[in-house]
Amino acid sequence: MINYTERLSLLMHDIVRRVPTLSFIDMADVLVFARAGRSNAEGAFATCHCLTLPPSEPGYYFWRDRATHRITRRSEWFVTKSPEVWVGTQQIKYMISFALPRFCDQSLDRSRKERFYPGADPWVAKLDTVVHELYHIDPEFAGIRRIEKEDGTYSANCHGHQFFEQVAGMVHAYLKTRPSPDVYDFLCEDFTSLDLRHGGIVATSFRSFPSFPQRYIERLSEQLPCEADKECAAVEPLRPPQHPTRYTDEHLHVRHFMKDQSRRLIRKGEFRAA
Repeated sequence: MINYTERLSLLMHDIVRRVPTLSFIDMADVLVFARAGRSNAEGAFATCHCLTLPPSEPGYYFWRDRATHRITRRSEWFVTKSPEVWVGTQQIKYMISFALPRFCDQSLDRSRKERFYPGADPWVAKLDTVVHELYHIDPEFAGIRRIEKEDGTYSANCHGHQFFEQVAGMVHAYLKTRPSPDVYDFLCEDFTSLDLRHGGIVATSFRSFPSFPQRYIERLSEQLPCEADKECAAVEPLRPPQHPTRYTDEHLHVRHFMKDQSRRLIRKGEFRAA
């Protein structure tokens, strides 16, 4: 079987070594994992998840009566936090997830990036996606990279006007360095042909699949006075986080991805819990 996330990680190591714009990235800070994504469904091919965002300012939810517009109840005060993810002794700063099999089956044909790669092989669309997600990593590790506009201000959209052109420039720069085909050849095949060639496709995922580490809300230990209390007295208690707020190697596993489903890969001799 081919370990798809392992091959993607090796490719990313090679890209950041060869592309100056991305050379600040230490791949030890980045965790690559897979999540579900059908080829015939809409959705992202991959996503960059930032774990370095600081806690939010305190806030609360509230509900209004549709007729009177008065606040009828509110939640307790809370802050939003990023979970911690550790691999061994390394705290992860960013995660990049790939939707399987959707990522494997993308092509340049009729895509918004086709115009940047005239005459290129269809698999270059996947290389573009990999560079695209790496480019989202902020050099200051302060979140998702902000894209500067021509007037010096920042775009509210993380995919600014020049973003796709800049990504394509890095893809071309990488290919001009003549990387070994052994590093990227797995991109050249779609999911079905790769599956047949290797007898299966596996990838790192979280044991809580299909969920994965995401921002969560935490109740403030000291509740604050609230203007809404002048209109209502009902305060809804917050539920504790339903998923871990600190992840380690123990929360990772290898998963076998198929065209329409996936399952945890149980290795020989491994105990399966009831």
